[in-house]
Amino acid sequence: MPEIRVVRYVLILLVLCLGVGWSLASVRTTEARQSTGYPNAQLLCTGSWLQENMEDKGLVVVDVRDDEHFDNTLIPGAVRMPWSLFRRTDRALGVAAEFVGLDRAQEILGQHGITRASTVVLYDSIARDGGATASYVFWVLDLLGHEHKMILEQGIDGWKEAGGEVVQQPNVLGSVLYQVPVREARLDLEVDGDFVRSRLSDRYYQVVDVRSPGEYSGELANTDLNGQPLKRGHIPGAVNIPYTRNWTDKDSKEIKSYARLQELYQGLNPDRAVIPYCHSSRRASFSYFIFRLMGFSDVRLYSRSWNEWGQPDLFYPVETTRRELRGTELPQGSKAAEAGQGEKEQSQEQSTSPEESPDKGGYVSCGG
Repeated sequence: MPEIRVVRYVLILLVLCLGVGWSLASVRTTEARQSTGYPNAQLLCTGSWLQENMEDKGLVVVDVRDDEHFDNTLIPGAVRMPWSLFRRTDRALGVAAEFVGLDRAQEILGQHGITRASTVVLYDSIARDGGATASYVFWVLDLLGHEHKMILEQGIDGWKEAGGEVVQQPNVLGSVLYQVPVREARLDLEVDGDFVRSRLSDRYYQVVDVRSPGEYSGELANTDLNGQPLKRGHIPGAVNIPYTRNWTDKDSKEIKSYARLQELYQGLNPDRAVIPYCHSSRRASFSYFIFRLMGFSDVRLYSRSWNEWGQPDLFYPVETTRRELRGTELPQGSKAAEAGQGEKEQSQEQSTSPEESPDKGGYVSCGG
């Protein structure tokens, strides 16, 4: 009998410890939300946060930079999983850099030792657009219904600025089986051209072009797989909010505060679907992440983006008229229910940062 009593006490103590741990985690998450204001603040972490939580069991830090942008320094313990692994070229369709698909994505994650239970911290660098490649892998994880994931703001630069040490050798984790239960996959988070075309007159869907103003207006042309210019312009009804405007400035590439993001997206309804797109969805994936951070409830990525829509032989409609959001309501996470804000036509370009200013003429051959 004494043994049973001891076991009972141990179980009670274990339950109490779990309760305290959960409470501390909740407090930490709550504090994070209060400090940043983002409704989904748990999707973004800082270098200081990562240093404090590096020893957490199940945490996997992932450097997503490809060889071209890798500077031979890593966060200690990080694995290398270049984001480009999740892209392929479909020569039959003539579309470059499209998503590899769910099956291949699961293989890649498993080969890098990531399980369904892992808390995945993704990072790139300021030089690699401060989250615009990490956010593509974030979208892939979202598509797979992976629950625990976040992006390290300012990537390895944010880590260094927080006083973190770096190493030159990546961590190598043993391969595991990464398998998504069918009911947990979020296939609705990826849309194609036919889906978008069939909903152009449906006000539930808000299409956002995140390319530069020059690409949006048709002054600059994106190019296809063979380097030939695609059609110029944008998807009818789409508004232009370049992905670079999510940053406070082009040097630090720090993400704007929630209040400033609300001002930027004033007029968008977070309770309606929003579909960002660009040239090949790399830049659009960053805006996708920002919408998720802001608590938009229905965000979908047009993954083939202009690589598909701009194909001359697909006959998707194109316009060059500039449209801007109207309305005074600020998006309030998924709680706002105001509708009917829509857009209005405007012929005058809005003011842009220097990096958004369109070059005169020429093509945009890459960049996503």
